Amino acid sequence: MANQLSRLDQVFAALADPTRRAIVMRLCAGEASVGELADPFDMALPSFMKHIHVLETSGLLLSEKSGRVRTCRLSPDALLGAEDWFQQQRAIWEARLDRFEAYVMKLKKERESAGKPSRTSKRKGAK
Repeated sequence: MANQLSRLDQVFAALADPTRRAIVMRLCAGEASVGELADPFDMALPSFMKHIHVLETSGLLLSEKSGRVRTCRLSPDALLGAEDWFQQQRAIWEARLDRFEAYVMKLKKERESAGKPSRTSKRKGAK
């Protein structure tokens, strides 16, 4: 479990940077060389390579060197952990909202049974 959280932290940290998100979006269209990936960015290649390294460490990007060219491709399996985490969070929050809605409905029924008009009925009748 701790290892999964560490990987998840790395994925979210990698995606927190707009340059790295742009690299991931570019790689959604297909593999590319580091030079092709770096071309739209106004930064030195060593700085750009730090972004590539972060993406590789997180597992979002795979690269291989052939001669003098390093080619990168997306590794979408790294996003499975994030997807699972989001689904768990969605289930937790939907359950909380369902309980909150039930509580509000209970209060509304108690108020109506006590003979007190709700705020909405006061507004409708008032002029």
